[in-house]
Amino acid sequence: MAIGRAPRWMVALVSLPAFGLPALALAAVEARRVDFGTLQDGTRVAAAELSNGTGMSVRIIALGAAIQALSVPDRRSVRADVVLGYDSPRDYVAKPQYFGVTAGRFANRIARGKFTLDGREYQLETNDGPNHLHGGLHGLDKVLWEISEVASGPPARVVLRHVSPDGAGGYPGTLTTTATYSLSDRNELTVEYHATTDRPTIVNITNHAYFNLAGAAGNSSVLDHRLTLFAESFTPVDATLIPTGERRNVAGTPFDFRQPRAIGQFIRDGRDEQLRIGRGYDHNFVISGQAGKLRPAARLEDPSSGRVMEVLATAPGVQFYSGNFLDGTVVGKAGRIYRQGDALCLEPQVFPDAPNRPDFPTARLDPGREYVNTMVFRFSVSSHD
Repeated sequence: MAIGRAPRWMVALVSLPAFGLPALALAAVEARRVDFGTLQDGTRVAAAELSNGTGMSVRIIALGAAIQALSVPDRRSVRADVVLGYDSPRDYVAKPQYFGVTAGRFANRIARGKFTLDGREYQLETNDGPNHLHGGLHGLDKVLWEISEVASGPPARVVLRHVSPDGAGGYPGTLTTTATYSLSDRNELTVEYHATTDRPTIVNITNHAYFNLAGAAGNSSVLDHRLTLFAESFTPVDATLIPTGERRNVAGTPFDFRQPRAIGQFIRDGRDEQLRIGRGYDHNFVISGQAGKLRPAARLEDPSSGRVMEVLATAPGVQFYSGNFLDGTVVGKAGRIYRQGDALCLEPQVFPDAPNRPDFPTARLDPGREYVNTMVFRFSVSSHD
């Protein structure tokens, strides 16, 4: 995504009333402040809950500006929470897994944690083998954001704000970031990130929600989910999951999701080197269309429940991660053990390692300019079993 004084890209979606309800049945979308418990030192963690008249609700917590819960109905109007997470803020600190968090200041990986800007080399924290991942040890996911606004709608919204000081994690510049979560009466959750800086820096901020449309507390994996990615190419990676620089056409590969395909169809195909390296899918896909404009990035459907999630994005790429490193060592909400394939992530963002790849979309942000990354998660149901 080109960095500049971007407009506040929004979308006006025209659709049939959500989940088959008549238009008059749609009620106001409400927002309220709630409490999400305390950290180990006794610090209270604030939260906000947004809900609409069609049975959709979302809870956003100040710790990591994270989606802690997201409930949507299935084709029989049965509601279920469809994101992984924890029931206590203390677990988000003690066992960080990026569940639903705002990832940054640079989401995804930077090779060896190094990049050069205006002739000066910067060394970031390395926290993923030799590489820097999701902002390092002190990323945006690990701080307590300020909830600056909670407002009913439609749409209902919560605005969170955080100021990251110059030098934090090795990044240059004081970065002021806002994360806005908006819920409409048409079952669209819009996530919008804005950031400004007082020195040239790099920025790549996204949401890291883990989705399972069958219900995150159930026993179904996402391998039967049918995924569509609006992408003609992806960026292959090396042994440490850093892009090689190639943009490879998806045609004829296990990475071809241009038509709906079950995630599990090829995920264990050991003949494909990229699947072996990633232990499944953990790759950036190049979204078709013009970056900076909201356009389709992905569509996900769970055949068993009928739940459908469409992802629209302004970013140039979307990281598809199939939950490969969930290894059964983490106990999440409702006492559920999270294992490989229990959920997946679809993260709109700038390409991984972009600061070291001049031919990739830029991650540079200068003073007087504004970083904007907007994504919409639109929920509906399919009528067929």
